[in-house]
Amino acid sequence: MLYIQHWKIKSGYHQKSAEKFLATGAPYPEVKSFSRYHAPGSLEGWIVVETDNPKALYEHAAEWAEFLDWETTPVFTDEEAGPICAKIYG
Repeated sequence: MLYIQHWKIKSGYHQKSAEKFLATGAPYPEVKSFSRYHAPGSLEGWIVVETDNPKALYEHAAEWAEFLDWETTPVFTDEEAGPICAKIYG
C-alpha cells in the first residue's frame, strides 16, 4: 500500500532536526520503497512510502516525533482507483 506522510518541523527544532538528518540520513527500514521531498524555503516536506507494514510508518514517525509533526494518508494510484470508480459509477 502507498502512503503519503506530510512532515513539518516543530518550532525551535530546525537545527536539531537537520543535524539528525545529516548524521543518520533518516533511513526508513521495513518499507519496499520511499521518496522524500523537501519544500524549498519552508520547514516541511513529504515522504511517499510503499509498505504492507503500517507499523513501520508508526515507528519512523515516533523516531522523529521530538522534531516533527506528522500526517499520514493512505493513497491509491490511478490504476487502483480506476476500477473502484468504474464499479461505482460504471
